Amino acid sequence: MSDFSGMDDLLQDFLTEASELLSDVDNKLVELEKRPDDKALLNTIFRGFHTIKGGAGFLNVDPMVGLCHRTENLFDKLRNGDLSMTPELMDVILDATGVVRDMFAALAQGRMPSAADPAILSALDNVLQGKAPEPQAEPIVAEVKPVAASHIETPVVPTNNIASTQEPDWQVLYDALLNKVPDSTSQVSIMTQHMEMAPVKVEQVITESKSVVIDPMQTLRPAPAPAPASNKSQASTGQPLATQETTIRIDTVRLDQVLNLSGEIGLTKNRLTTLRTDIMAGKMDATTIKALDEAIGQLDLLVSDLQNAVMKTRMQPIGRLFQKYPRLARDLARQLGKDVELVLVGEETELDKTMLEDLNDPLVHLVRNAVDHGVETIEERIAAGKPPKAVVELSATQVGDHILIEITDDGKGMRPDVIRRKAVEKGLIDAETANSLDDKQSLQLVFMAGFSTKDQVSNISGRGVGMDVVRTNIQRLNGRVDIQSVAGEGSRFTIQLPLTLAILPVLVVKVLDQPFAVPLAMVREIIPIRQEQIQEVSGRATIVVRDEILSVRSLATLIGWEEDHIPNFGVLMQSAEHSFILAVDSFIGRDDVVIKPLQNIRPKGIAGATLSGDGSIVLVLDMEDLLESAAADGSAIKASRFITAKAT
Repeated sequence: MSDFSGMDDLLQDFLTEASELLSDVDNKLVELEKRPDDKALLNTIFRGFHTIKGGAGFLNVDPMVGLCHRTENLFDKLRNGDLSMTPELMDVILDATGVVRDMFAALAQGRMPSAADPAILSALDNVLQGKAPEPQAEPIVAEVKPVAASHIETPVVPTNNIASTQEPDWQVLYDALLNKVPDSTSQVSIMTQHMEMAPVKVEQVITESKSVVIDPMQTLRPAPAPAPASNKSQASTGQPLATQETTIRIDTVRLDQVLNLSGEIGLTKNRLTTLRTDIMAGKMDATTIKALDEAIGQLDLLVSDLQNAVMKTRMQPIGRLFQKYPRLARDLARQLGKDVELVLVGEETELDKTMLEDLNDPLVHLVRNAVDHGVETIEERIAAGKPPKAVVELSATQVGDHILIEITDDGKGMRPDVIRRKAVEKGLIDAETANSLDDKQSLQLVFMAGFSTKDQVSNISGRGVGMDVVRTNIQRLNGRVDIQSVAGEGSRFTIQLPLTLAILPVLVVKVLDQPFAVPLAMVREIIPIRQEQIQEVSGRATIVVRDEILSVRSLATLIGWEEDHIPNFGVLMQSAEHSFILAVDSFIGRDDVVIKPLQNIRPKGIAGATLSGDGSIVLVLDMEDLLESAAADGSAIKASRFITAKAT
């Protein structure tokens, strides 16, 4: 039973706005520690926290109000000069904001949060009474967790018309998108009428951004399979279900663009209907045919613009994700005794909302690794002739139809020989394989499950699971991650992602006259397969491309078909761990497709299906799945087949 009966809409609005405000407060607190005399920055932090306290007071969340009130008094003393900022004082403040975030998680489940830890309340009271804060032996490292606001029932677009396994009624979806969106601004205005008057109000945040909250179009991602029944109920375990937020804030300007384009399409439809009537009546003169061609061209242009406009409604600034990490880096650096500054670049770059959520875990691991493994301690940096403060840069930029996210540090870098030795010591690869790897391939070993350069396991690292999570999650987003590192100078991790998961760029190839689509992100180039280029390595066919020995894998064999001839073309593919040549009969070309899940079945190596221009069904291949399931001697073309072909 919810403790907020009849207030679900207001609670949802509060969580949406307050969680963003708190992330901004955390980010500015890290800046304040660098610029403790910046009164304008301190006033901004004070106003943001005051607004959170006011919303909590209206909802009668007394534990949050009490904690916020103490913290707000501390901000007031800093503002008046009664206190001075120290790292120990900042630890106390950030501990308090971390508890507020935990209270948000409780509210997202519709229950009243419990009171704050007495130790944190006591630390705040001691500071307010003029006592110096005691240094923490091990400061709390903030965990970056999105608020599961989807637990609150909100009057958004009905999901039964969106997430259905059948083709949705697009007219119903369109009407719901434009006409049935709740007036979130009015709800927030009602809430803030009862809040304490503050220089910045919650309704100003929404009004100035001119945004509304709607449910994303869930058909753009395959619906997850239903979970098997469990003997234990959720209530008995006491653990909340981990669900993603299902609402999105959209600039009304973008919705206006969708509305205008739909009106233009309606006019073009009327024109086509008239021309159809004329043609059915036998009017086939040159003027009618030209008018038909112009109308179809206009429709094609409008549909393309509408598709782009709808896709933009799902795009969100990546800064909403980036702003969570300065505090994470600061807390971890304090715990490790390092001086680290996290620099954010390209926060305005936009990415699909669902991809932002799935990027959280990989970026958390990469930022933590940069601080823990990448940069040196203050003493080590001074000894190496570097500035005491290490710099970790997290940047995002759009390049063509892809997003590049880079995490760069100026630390000690990685040594390929050490990585190879560690991989052998942990039994991940044998010595012979390690000796055959070049430096670039050696760096990729850090993504193997169980790999770690730490000899001792700590509460931060050493178990060898972080980078494996990074690679797995990035692959799930149809992306790739690369590493560049120079010993003594630093490392750069580059993540390349498509702009959206809804539309996938693919290369359409043919095997035995059957078309298949492979993700274009894995394709490097297309080369002809000539018998004189084939070389035998360990009994398998290989081709040397620019001094790189690549195995030749047959797509027909990968999918379990019998192949009675040598393919004519090879697609040079780059997977997460290695490069190879995918042998195919021919190729059709590049295309942008919308993947539709196969109902009730999930064939091995098949990500979904799409329709080609002629209406035929094309299966979209999951190459990583195919490679993992294929036996080494089953998918690599045997050199003896080429030798036989040459003799013939």
